[in-house]
Amino acid sequence: MKDARQGFLQARRRKVIVRTLKLQVHYLGTRYHGWQVQPDRPTIQGHLERVLGELFQEGVRVIGAGRTDAGVHARGQIASLTTASTIPPRGILRAANGRLPEDIRIVSVEEAPEGFHARHDALAKDYVYRFSCAEVLSPFLAPTVESIRPKLSIEPMAEAAGHFLGEHDLSAFCGPEGRLKNTRREVTVSRIAAESDEVWTYAIRAKGFLQYMVRTIVGTLLEVGKGTIAPDAIPRILDSRDRSRAGPTSPARGLMLERVTYPGESGILATPGGV
Repeated sequence: MKDARQGFLQARRRKVIVRTLKLQVHYLGTRYHGWQVQPDRPTIQGHLERVLGELFQEGVRVIGAGRTDAGVHARGQIASLTTASTIPPRGILRAANGRLPEDIRIVSVEEAPEGFHARHDALAKDYVYRFSCAEVLSPFLAPTVESIRPKLSIEPMAEAAGHFLGEHDLSAFCGPEGRLKNTRREVTVSRIAAESDEVWTYAIRAKGFLQYMVRTIVGTLLEVGKGTIAPDAIPRILDSRDRSRAGPTSPARGLMLERVTYPGESGILATPGGV
């Protein structure tokens, strides 16, 4: 009898179907220490793994397409996970959002092909940095828009942004951890645009990014807008590979992971036209 029961349990285990799920996640990063799990610190990945683990009653590893830094936001973050749970996507969506903090939301859940990996399968990631020179910035914009003083000259910034297009060594535009890796990246979008009468954006697209890369590029473009750095100095800064020659790292609040593109999807980013 004991052997028969063991065989029955083994058969049941063999029939367990493991699903791969693809999630789109929105979050305001203001209260969090970035995406990646950290001991004793609130993170986006940490909250998702806790909530989904409780819901599925199993250990869950949630993989994000982009490991956003502390304070950085996302409305295009894609995550993947595997689970033996049979809860349908709509049920996962309702139950998980009922347990998550109000500044983290799963906006879609769908079945993905076996082996889908949110980070490794991504073809491109789009980040947008929002900034404003308005004398008074609405409190509804303030959490995700960096307020800049003094006013900026936008045309030189747009000229400087164009120098980042193509493949470059970006050692001069990344943090110390980024310089420990291969620092060459190909940038396929780099442009300044007006989002509204009071908000400007810098949009950038690449397959991968280095630590603090976007925020350092933005900090440098802001210095161009202030007249501290000339637009045509960007190629020389790139060639120097010297972090001290680039501008400061801009604050996290203005940065948003806007979109992640996968095979079979359109790579067009819906942003206003540039200058």
